[in-house]
Parts: sequence; structure tokens; C-alpha cells
Amino acid sequence: MDMQGEQVEVRLVYQTTVADVAQSVRVRDARLPAGRRRRWLMCGFGAVLVCFGGLALLGDGPISKPLSFLIGGVLILGLTLFGPQLTARAFAGLLAKAGETTALVTASGLRVSTKDTETRIGWAAQPLYAETADTFITLSVTKRAAAMTILPKRGAADPADIDRLRALLDQNLQRI
Repeated sequence: MDMQGEQVEVRLVYQTTVADVAQSVRVRDARLPAGRRRRWLMCGFGAVLVCFGGLALLGDGPISKPLSFLIGGVLILGLTLFGPQLTARAFAGLLAKAGETTALVTASGLRVSTKDTETRIGWAAQPLYAETADTFITLSVTKRAAAMTILPKRGAADPADIDRLRALLDQNLQRI
């Protein structure tokens, strides 16, 4: 409820894009401990493989083992860098099938609907949120941080809805 005792709700209508998913995965990985830990480990392991491969190339012996270390390290570094985009592209077909999404954000949580599904998400299920220039992203606090809801700002009918949505999220969730 707002200051006058009225029930506040914000309705967003949008088509989720691959770019929305990629940006959300990047934000999740950057702001949650599990994502940061995974990114550091992958980068470190990739760099170690590249270094071992480079050092082994300097020595005498067959070239196949050092080359496999180099290729493996570069591959791991590449997957770490482009992982969010690859993850988002994997969802492209599902996003196209889902079509238009309607999200209703109220004091009790989120209700997200597509042509085939409807989901209600209470604030306790995803108690964190992040804001980017284009989206709000609600996140779970599970160790794997698998659950997230993407709320693109372009779905708001009125620019004032974005401020009302931010106020609702601030009131009910922890901003990260």
C-alpha cells in the first residue's frame, strides 16, 4: 500500500529477448557470490592451462600435449567470457514460443503470465533484486542462484510505473 492506503501494483507487458536473458545472467554472475566464485575459478583454471601449455611448448617433446593445454585453456576462457550470451541463445526458442509476457507486481509478489503459463512468485522465493539500465532482475538466494525473473523496463506503459516498481521492489526485496 502507498501512503494513502491504496494497493500499489505495476503491470508490465513485454517480449523477453535473448539480450534480456544475457544481461540478466551477467548481472547474476557478477552480483551473487556463487557467480563470482565460478567466474574466478574458471578464469584461473583457464589461465593456468594456457600457462602450462605455453611453458610446455618451450621444452622438447611432442607438441600434442602442450597444444591440448593451450586449446583447453583458451576454450575455458572463451566460455567464461561468452557464457552468458551462449546461455541466452539456448533459450531463444523457448522465448519465441512464450510470446508476450505480462508481469503484475504487487505488495504480495509477482505474477508472470505468458500465453501458456502463469506463475506466482512470492517475495520469499526471490528475496534479492538488481537493477540495470534496461531491466529489474529478481533473484533467489539458493547456492546455485538458479531462479530469476526478468522485468524489462520497456514493458511499463508509463515512465512513472518504473519508479513505482522500484519502490515496490525496495520495500519488499534487498537490492544488490
